[in-house]
Amino acid sequence: MTLTQATFGTDTLLKKALLVLGGSALIAVAAQISVPFFPVPLTMQTLAILFVGLSFGSRLGAATVIAYLVEGAAGLPVFANGGFGLLPLVGPTAGFLFGFVLMAYVAGLVSERSKNVFAMAGGALLASAVLYIPGVAWPMFGAELFAVEGKWVGSSASSIWTYWVSPFLLGDAVKSVIAALLVAGGMKALTKKA
Repeated sequence: MTLTQATFGTDTLLKKALLVLGGSALIAVAAQISVPFFPVPLTMQTLAILFVGLSFGSRLGAATVIAYLVEGAAGLPVFANGGFGLLPLVGPTAGFLFGFVLMAYVAGLVSERSKNVFAMAGGALLASAVLYIPGVAWPMFGAELFAVEGKWVGSSASSIWTYWVSPFLLGDAVKSVIAALLVAGGMKALTKKA
C-alpha cells in the first residue's frame, strides 16, 4: 500500500486522475525553484519526482511524470525556468526529462515493497542514479542519432562528469533522504492514527 492509497482509500479513476494532476502540478512548481547551472539547472524537481514516486507507487508515479511531460510539450510553462514546448524535449536536458519517468517508476517500486525509511532512502538513491543513464546518454550520443545540433551534442565523458553529474550528486543524496523521510513519516503518522 502506498502513501496515497493509505491516505485516500481505494483507487478510483477519478482519484487517480486528481492525483496525477496534483502530482504533475507539484513537479511543475518544484521545477521553478532553481539555482542556475549550465547545461542542466539545479532544481527541486527531482525531490518532487522522488516524493511522487514514493507516495504514488510505480505505475501512478510514472503516469504522473508522463502527464507532466505532455503538459510541457503542449505549451504549459512547467519545465525548469518556465520552459515549455518541444524544444526542451530535444535540448540538452531531454535525457533527464524522459529519465524522470524511470526515476518515478523505480522509486515507486521501492515504496510498494517496503515502508522502512532506510529502504526508501536507498531506493530513492537508486532512482536518482538511474536518472543519469538517459540523462548523460542523450548528450553523449543520443542527440547525434537524431541529428540534433548544439555545442553540447557529442559531449565527452569527462565533460559530462564535470558539468552534468558531479555538481548534482550531493544534492541528489540529500533530496533522496528528504523524500524518504517525508513519505515514511507520513506512513508512520497514518499507521498511528488507525
